[in-house]
Order: sequence, then C-alpha cells, then structure tokens
Amino acid sequence: MSWQDWIILIGTLTIIILYGLHKSNIRKNLDSYFLCDRSLPWWVILISIMGTQASAVTFLSAPGQAFTDGMRFVQYYFGLPIAMVVLCISFVPAFHRLKIYTAYEFLEQRFDLKTRTLTSFLFLLQRGLSTGISISAPSIILSSLLGWDIFWTNIFMGGLLIVYTVTGGARAVASTQQIQFIIIFIGMMLAGYTVMHLLPGQIGFSEALHIGGKAGKLNVITTGFTKKGFDWNDRYNLISGTIGGFFLALSYFGTDQSQVGRYLTASSEKESKLGLLMNGIIKIPMQFLILLIGVLVYVFYQFHPEPIFFNQTQIHILEKSKYADSLVLLRNQYQRNETERIGAMNGISGSDKSSLNYQRALEHLRITEQNKDQQRGTIKRWLQDKEIGGDANDTNYIFLRFVVDYLPKGLIGLLIAVIFLAAWGSIGAALNSLAAATIVDFHIRFTKKTLSSKKEYDLSRWYTLLWGIFCVIVAQLAYNIGNSLIEAVNVLGSLFYGVILGIFLVAFYAKKIRGRSVFISAIITELGVVLIHILSQRGLIHLSFLWLNAVGAAGVWVLSWLIQMIVPAKAK
Repeated sequence: MSWQDWIILIGTLTIIILYGLHKSNIRKNLDSYFLCDRSLPWWVILISIMGTQASAVTFLSAPGQAFTDGMRFVQYYFGLPIAMVVLCISFVPAFHRLKIYTAYEFLEQRFDLKTRTLTSFLFLLQRGLSTGISISAPSIILSSLLGWDIFWTNIFMGGLLIVYTVTGGARAVASTQQIQFIIIFIGMMLAGYTVMHLLPGQIGFSEALHIGGKAGKLNVITTGFTKKGFDWNDRYNLISGTIGGFFLALSYFGTDQSQVGRYLTASSEKESKLGLLMNGIIKIPMQFLILLIGVLVYVFYQFHPEPIFFNQTQIHILEKSKYADSLVLLRNQYQRNETERIGAMNGISGSDKSSLNYQRALEHLRITEQNKDQQRGTIKRWLQDKEIGGDANDTNYIFLRFVVDYLPKGLIGLLIAVIFLAAWGSIGAALNSLAAATIVDFHIRFTKKTLSSKKEYDLSRWYTLLWGIFCVIVAQLAYNIGNSLIEAVNVLGSLFYGVILGIFLVAFYAKKIRGRSVFISAIITELGVVLIHILSQRGLIHLSFLWLNAVGAAGVWVLSWLIQMIVPAKAK
C-alpha cells in the first residue's frame, strides 16, 4: 500500500477508537453497560442491528460470491421480512414487558433454570466461535494479499476495539456503529463507481448488466427445481431462502443475544419494533447492491486480464511443488484463452446488442468461461492434494484482489478500513452480548453472594475482556475454513440456531409443554442436527445447511410434544 493508504487507514481507525472512548462515559451498572439505559431511538437501533449483522465477511465474501455463483445468494434473505413481523408480534412485547437483560432469562420464567442455562450455553458456544471466525476471516485475506503477519493482523483486527468495548459497553458499540456504517457505505459506493469508471468507454451500466446476465450472474431468482425434482442440497433458491432463511432469521434476531441486546436498548417497545421492521425492508436491497458490485467486478475482468487464481499465495505454493511444470503449461493455456477473450470482448464496445459481432463475443465468453472453470478446477485439485495442503477456496480473495490491483491510492486504504470497521461493528456487539449472557445467566444467577451494582459492572468489563481474548485465540487457530467465509459463519450458526429457536417457539406457542420435555428434546435434536450435517458433509445425505434451521426448530417442537405426552409434568 502507498503512504496515502496508510494515512487513511490509520487515521480512520484512530478516529473510531477515540470516538468510542469518548462515548464510554456511562453509569456504572448493568442497565447502562449492556442496555444504554434503554434510551435509544429506532434509527440507532436499525443501524446497530444492521451493523451487528453485516460483518467484514459480508463485504469481503459477498462480491466474490456473486462473481462465482451469481446473485442468487440474495434469496438467503427472503425470509427476513417475515421473521421481523413475527418477532414484533411475539418476541419483542414479551422481552420488553419482563425488562430482561438477556433473552434466556425469559426461558427460566417460562420453563426452568436448566433450560435457560442450556440455551444460554449453546449461544455462548456458537457466538464465541462465530466471532473468532469473524476476526480470522478478514485477517487471513489481508495477510495473504498484503503480506501482513497473520498473528499481528488478528491482534489488530480483534484487539483494538476491545479498548472501547470493555470501557463503554453497549453505548460505545452503538455510537461507533453509526460512524462505521456511514464510512462503510461511502467506501462501497466509491468501489462500485470505480468499477464502472474502469470499464471501456462504450460499456455503460445497462451494457454491463447485459453481459453479466448473459454469463448467468444475474440469477436473482432460482427455484431449486431440476429435471429430477427439487434439489435439497441447493443452498440458495427461492424455497430454501424463504423457508430456511425465515427460521434462521427468526432465531438470529429473536434468540441470539448479540441481536436481542441491540433492540433491548430501545427507549420503548415501539422503537424496537420500528428498528426491526426497517431492517426487514432495507436488508435485501442492501445485500442486492453489495452482490451487484461483484457482478460489475466480473464484467470488468472480461475486458482486463483475470488472475488464474486470485489468491496468489497459493500459486506461489504450487510453483514450489511437484505441480510446478504442469502449472507452467496450464498458465500458458490460460493466458492464450484470456488474450482471445479480451480481444473479442473489446470488439463489442459500441456494437449494437443485436449485432452478429456482439452475439459472437458473448458466445465466445460462454466458451472461455467453461475453459476457465476447468482450469481453475485443476488448480483447486492440486491445492487439495494432502502433500500440498493449500487453500482451494478462492472466492474470498476476489474483491480485495481487485481493490489492491486497480483502485487508486487512498481508496485502497479506505476499503481496507471498511473491512476493519465492518468487523468491529459485529465483533463489538458480540463481545458485549457474550459478557451479558455470562454475567447475567451464569455468574449472578449461580453466585451465593449479593453483588453491588458497581461489582456487577466491574465483572461485566472483565468478562468482555476475557471473551475478547478468547475470540482472538480462536481466530489464531482458524486458518483453512474451507467454505466461502460468509457461508462458514452461516453454517456454524445453522448448527445451533434451529434448536435454540425451537425452544423459544415452544415457550411462546405451546403453553402446555413444560421444562423437562423441552430440555430433553433440545439435547436430542442438537445431537441429531450435528449428525445430519456430518452425513451431509460426507455426501451420505443431500441437505443444504439452511434446512438445518427448520429441522432443528421442528425437531424440538415435535419431540417436546411427544415427551410431554409420554412423561407428563405438573404445571407450574
């Protein structure tokens, strides 16, 4: 990076840290530390909810997802608006009426202590690991592309925000998220504008969309049906996105303390509901635009040389391996294809879309895309060789590779700052929620001593620090995640969210079921969900991870009813 980029990067991060410390002047009690004294308006709630959900993974991996697989990933969010309505009807009124700190306090009042403890433990396990991935994911990419040391990158990615998160709690997190969100969207809009500016003069926005559409990248709606029927292993389609996405969103926003804690800070029930409903309206268009940037980057590379593999570190590994000679031959073949494709594509500038020349160029694009996929498949196969032990997933490096290679000085520093800020927004909220669940659901609940407000406040800060250290350690251990980063976080969440959601659904809508039944069913279902995922990973069954949310929720519901019928319990 240039000195201009370093100045912008360091300056932006310093401003956020100082602003977070400035907002850390709070009253020394749990209400102020975790819930901002329940005083925030709906628009701050909205930004905090979106800032918590949209981690660095979103802005790094989503454009690469669209580059490789098209825009069908947006269907993953189709169930979100429906989930927001359900939350506003059932969850939000109950949480506000009870004046709770964590969502899991409600479960003890509805069921019993062991159900509350189990659910809170599942949250701590899932959120602690997910936050570690949220730190490691951008760190791995930045260290690979820019040559930064992975150890120190993880420290800076996850460690700096601990300073103001420990000190200022939820208010510091919410305050910094407002500025972070503004900077993030300025950076992404500038990136999108720069992509269009770098296209050939005669290729406007409509032409770029036409090229992307012909290449199959504008596949916003897919049904998931094939000639053999519905593909249950298809991760992103209209049905799995609406149904599976609904259960995942309902669990994430309704039972994950990192989100529940955001809208419990609202000044009233109405403000919480408004923030959630606006999130349901805005999130899909926002994700659509982020994915669209990935399509525009794809179109850009049709007129410019595209790397045979965006993660050049892995290419360097192959250059020193037994595949070195084969790599030279493959590269030569790839470069010839690139030269032919770029020549054909540059020939369509200014051509009528219906002209024979234009149609031939697009047909050439289709053929070269098939060749490119085969050549990249060969590289991935080499990297997956046990002797090589490389990272075959290239999706996560596409967008940042474009940023580093083609964006002007200064803007590179801003986009890397965007990655840091997006990570901080989600990590800060996660640490705050992890500390809240630890102090409220475990320490205070099981301690035999009466703690003063000041002592509870001090312990909360210590737990925030300890969870921050834990998540950085997880980040240091997480290297080869295997999936697209945005998928890795969602897969991990799906292993737990369905079961947690099932517990809450029984709590709200099955009044006759008691604690013992739901506790036993939750343990059995969680083991079943993990087993299904393992079998799916080994190819023994075919089920997309999104369906695990529905399976978990339905499993807890059905088993709870069966156990209650077999072993009835006395009503409280």
